[in-house]
Amino acid sequence: MNEQHTEPILIDGEPLHCIGCGAEIQTTDKTAPGYTPQSALDKGLENQEVYCQRCFRLRHYNEIVPVGLTDDDFLSLLTQIRDANALIVYVVDIFDFNGSVIPGLHRFVGDNPILLVGNKEDILPRSLKRSKLKDWLRQRANEAGLRPIDVALLSAKTNQSVDDLLKLIDKHRGNRDVYVVGVTNVGKSTLINQIVRQNTGVKDLITTSRFPGTTLDKIELPLDDDHVLVDTPGIIQNAQMAHYLTGKDLKLVTPQKPIKPKVYQLQDNQTLFLGGIARFDYTKGPKSGFTAYFENNLYIHRTKLENADDFYARQLGELLTPPHAADKDDFPALVSHDFKVTEKSDLVFEGLGWITVPAGTHVTGWAPAGVGVLVRRAMI
Repeated sequence: MNEQHTEPILIDGEPLHCIGCGAEIQTTDKTAPGYTPQSALDKGLENQEVYCQRCFRLRHYNEIVPVGLTDDDFLSLLTQIRDANALIVYVVDIFDFNGSVIPGLHRFVGDNPILLVGNKEDILPRSLKRSKLKDWLRQRANEAGLRPIDVALLSAKTNQSVDDLLKLIDKHRGNRDVYVVGVTNVGKSTLINQIVRQNTGVKDLITTSRFPGTTLDKIELPLDDDHVLVDTPGIIQNAQMAHYLTGKDLKLVTPQKPIKPKVYQLQDNQTLFLGGIARFDYTKGPKSGFTAYFENNLYIHRTKLENADDFYARQLGELLTPPHAADKDDFPALVSHDFKVTEKSDLVFEGLGWITVPAGTHVTGWAPAGVGVLVRRAMI
């Protein structure tokens, strides 16, 4: 994977792996995956729970420790799936579907069947019919070139419908292994932990975090018929907002409870600021209702478009947070994306949420350079 030279720890001739992220344990290179001090390794071997230093800090202090892995490293791990005989459980974040898409996934799964799993179902309004949501997810997957054999909805965090997913896995697995794949931050490792807990009683075996890139190597868990369930590393999706926010700010924009939609009656030439991290301009059209779907505590401020640039310059890190004042100088400038909307659509800020806009309007979405802003068919 990377070029750093490390000495893996061998137990009975086999490399020892961190049970949190799957990286090979080593005690020689502090900057490489799997590093743990010798004293911590000795203690972990006594307790039969060996975590690398990165996972230990993440679990106990919510402190992220960067390692020398590239996007290519993560992608190269997934290429192993191509030659596997496996059921692919593809986990997406319903609230951030577009940011959950792995471009060209078909190249990695080969002829293996795909079971599409929409996670974080619990944060969507109950008024949205779940059958309609499944159809919507299937249609979006089809647009991405995927033909899932089934679609499941669940909440890994609350353990909602995990039993139903296990039944679907048994139904479709046949004589195969199971590979769980997804981009970072979709709740994949949380889901694996729920499965482990139900089958073994062990709690939070795999490291989970809001931070991107928590699982560094594949983690194999035995099934009851000599096959394995494999948790693969999360693919880094650079278009996600999470890459531009601190851990403190992520808490303010990541939904934890059911979303309460907010409706704004806007004239053209009005602006909505989404904290200080994104912006929505209504540039042309009749007075209309726009529905915002974001974390309930994210501050949304309305102002006139003509005043927006000056207001942002004066209030970033003050009234418009996140980012907070201490971080605003490092926050990237917002760039604009213009759209002419011909049918009821969602204007999506990847990793943040969306605003449903009516047909016959011109709108502009602003986000940090690199964060995806796009229009899709309305979910609700």
